[in-house]
Amino acid sequence: MEETYTDKTETLVELQASLAQEDLAAVRALIEPLHPADISGLLASLPTDKRKTVFSQIPLFLTGEVLLELPESIRADLVAAMDHESIVAAAQSLDTDDIADLLPELPDEVIAQILFSLDKQDRQRLEAVLPYPEDTAGGLMDVDAITVRENITVEVVFRYLRMRGELPEGTNKLFVVDRADRLIGTLLLGPLLTSDPGMRVGQIMDHDPVKFDAMTSDKEVAAAFQRYNLISAPVVGEDGHLLGRITVDDVVDVMREEAARSVMAPAGLSEQEDIFAPVARSSRNRALWLGINLVTAVLASWVIGFFESTIEKVVALAVLMPIVASMGGNAGTQTVVLVVRGLAMGNITHGNTRRVLMKELAVGIVNSLLWAIAVAGIVLIWYRSPLLAGVIAIAMVVNLVFAALSGVLIPLALRRAGVDPAIASGVILTTVTDVVGFLAFLGLAALVLA
Repeated sequence: MEETYTDKTETLVELQASLAQEDLAAVRALIEPLHPADISGLLASLPTDKRKTVFSQIPLFLTGEVLLELPESIRADLVAAMDHESIVAAAQSLDTDDIADLLPELPDEVIAQILFSLDKQDRQRLEAVLPYPEDTAGGLMDVDAITVRENITVEVVFRYLRMRGELPEGTNKLFVVDRADRLIGTLLLGPLLTSDPGMRVGQIMDHDPVKFDAMTSDKEVAAAFQRYNLISAPVVGEDGHLLGRITVDDVVDVMREEAARSVMAPAGLSEQEDIFAPVARSSRNRALWLGINLVTAVLASWVIGFFESTIEKVVALAVLMPIVASMGGNAGTQTVVLVVRGLAMGNITHGNTRRVLMKELAVGIVNSLLWAIAVAGIVLIWYRSPLLAGVIAIAMVVNLVFAALSGVLIPLALRRAGVDPAIASGVILTTVTDVVGFLAFLGLAALVLA
């Protein structure tokens, strides 16, 4: 299969034209030369009915890889429309670690058929991966790793590799183990190829490689790959036994999912959200978050209701109060984004939380004073009321300082409570800044103006 870069937009236009003409032969000819990742991208860009038509034209030897490249929601719909024999045939073309990713979404009967179709070695490899959750190093790992002993020569390693005939995909190092299969080092291919054939593996291996416990979270694995510029890394059990290896292509998938989650989560959406999902499913997925936002909006309106008589006397308050809430919301959002990112990357810890809080508080004070003066000047020119200008200036300072505090404390509190800060911080912060902003502005106005 030729693997070249494909212009998705141009190919999608051609595919849609072939579908419009119901030319399935043209559809098959268009997608067959493509990389599975390109095919999955095209499928995700099509409505559900067209998607199933195109999927039916994918060669069986590509079907398994295409399914793995798709978001879970789309993959589940397509798998549900496949017969059991086709699913088993698609799985047989995959590596054992990829089969492990696919199995949890399949019916028990199909899983049994897949396991029965594997040879003893592949079944043992699969059984080694299945006990680990998919969001751990054990769930990411590939058990097909080349191991050597430290006391053999480079020439012996060469003979062994030639006897194997090929290297596992993504191999940039061999793993050095003792007689009990405990990891004692790694051997990069570069030093192996450039060393004297008579040298021992122990002389040129890395004695202290980066390695992961099988239960290390996939986020920690991704961070380590990024920090140390890794291409592959070993996974070990509690006793140091080599279990398998993680390659950079698996880590890229984790990074891609995290990037998608950081964009989608603040809106209450899953990174697996299908833009062409049925209306009922999309409505159901979004209903909870809309309900939460309704509750927060009602709370803010309830606070405003306490000052209804004040607003009736000073109509300008109704015009100006959104400014205070909006500025507080934006200032708090800036802080929340920085703190959530710092927590995700491990830059904010128990030891430096106080320093982060004080820094953001100082920034909030500086910005609040600056913009309080600016808004007060605008109000003074607009309404020619020094009292009204003073009220909105004080309210602005109160809300922006409170927004800075909330922007730090809310994500920290959610993390401690076991809730993902990226998902819930935004809606809580908006509620806090709206309520505090309205209370400060309308409360002061009630005391000073009314």
